[in-house]
Amino acid sequence: MSLCAFITFLYLCVHMAFPYDLMLLVAAGLFAGFINTMAGGGSLLTLPLMIFLGLPPATANGTNRVAIFVATGSAVFGFRTKKITSYPFSMYLGVAALLGALIGARIAIDIDGMLFNRILAIIMIVVVVLMVVKPSYNVNMLVPKTTGKTLVWSMIAFFFIGIYGGFINAGIGFIMMLFMSYVNQMDLIRVNATKVAVAFIYTSGALLTFALSGNIDWKYGIALASGNAAGAFFASRFSVKKGEGVIKMVMLVMVIIMAFKLWFL
Repeated sequence: MSLCAFITFLYLCVHMAFPYDLMLLVAAGLFAGFINTMAGGGSLLTLPLMIFLGLPPATANGTNRVAIFVATGSAVFGFRTKKITSYPFSMYLGVAALLGALIGARIAIDIDGMLFNRILAIIMIVVVVLMVVKPSYNVNMLVPKTTGKTLVWSMIAFFFIGIYGGFINAGIGFIMMLFMSYVNQMDLIRVNATKVAVAFIYTSGALLTFALSGNIDWKYGIALASGNAAGAFFASRFSVKKGEGVIKMVMLVMVIIMAFKLWFL
């Protein structure tokens, strides 16, 4: 168990009111962190969960960024300790995505709550279907294309990807991996290193936007982030291929149920 998760666990235990909601978020964060490492898409579970716990959609969206910021920051540090980096390419894409994320986060704050719920329901179904039927990646890539015209077009694309990331973020890792694999022709190790670096940069802007507008529940955010960090730690000890099929099936069933609830209830 990570130090952050252990501290959160102690916090929960010493409170007489016994905050079941915080314990649920720690558990959900644990599961989401595990899913993000094994297959991806943990936000598809944590975001609607916080809405079900009573947070307004904009606040749930902002609170979810706390966990994303912690997780991506930890991942960036992990890659750097292994001396795996795509700098300055990741910085170029990150800045472009950051500009887009500031716009997307502002839209998410201003949008009607019911409309947001229905958009989320549609995105949840689409992303999970893409996760299930995603094409396999070719590990024998050509020479990476990260400069010149390809870099310019990539920055333009990541500006729009950043708008989506700032707006809702769910499933964006899959989108970034597809783009960099097939357009920039990068190997999966560099794709992952770039993905988390870009996400860390644009999430910082989205997080600040939500925080300044008062749309973050820090208590929920810290609980979710601690579980997320612990889940990622545990998942790193397992084989990715061993449990991916089961994880995807669980994700598919749970997301369909949550999407139905978001749309109709």
